[in-house]
Amino acid sequence: MAQTLTSLDISPLPLSSLNHISRNCANIEASLSFYVNVLGFVPVKRPQFLKFDGAWLFNYGIGIHLLQEEEEKNPVSKHADVINPRDNHISFQCDDIELVGERLDAAGIKYVKRIVEEGAIEVEQLFFLDPDGFMIEVCTCEKLPVEPLVERITCYTKFCKLEFKSACLLPFPTTSNGSCT
Repeated sequence: MAQTLTSLDISPLPLSSLNHISRNCANIEASLSFYVNVLGFVPVKRPQFLKFDGAWLFNYGIGIHLLQEEEEKNPVSKHADVINPRDNHISFQCDDIELVGERLDAAGIKYVKRIVEEGAIEVEQLFFLDPDGFMIEVCTCEKLPVEPLVERITCYTKFCKLEFKSACLLPFPTTSNGSCT
């Protein structure tokens, strides 16, 4: 199926990076243990003005905010035992997918392994659930080139606005002087 790009009458927001994701949790302690011991996140100081239970974590250039679910709401997890790779998830890049699988096995964490082929490129994926049934993916997705579907792309960094021609692969220009030719 061909993808089409609908033009909106708005300039892209001046974003610099993904800051954090926020997760509602049925049990903060179980989720905190999972994100620290399984995924390697580090607890960081949380603002004192927040008047609800939670934990802030950081690693890999991203923050995760764990929030205690409000008691009057329905439980967070609808299908805590179903691993569906098409479900909402966050994905982490890894260098050694076999080691990730071994560590999940050692921790007794059930996962689904998939290999996706795109031409001669194989991408390995492992999908598993956190204690609240939220999907986590660990993959070797960096093998796939980022190929723009539009002629020109504008990328914003903290310091500047970069223009790329579609022949350039994101996120970095391919020439030594930092420009696309």
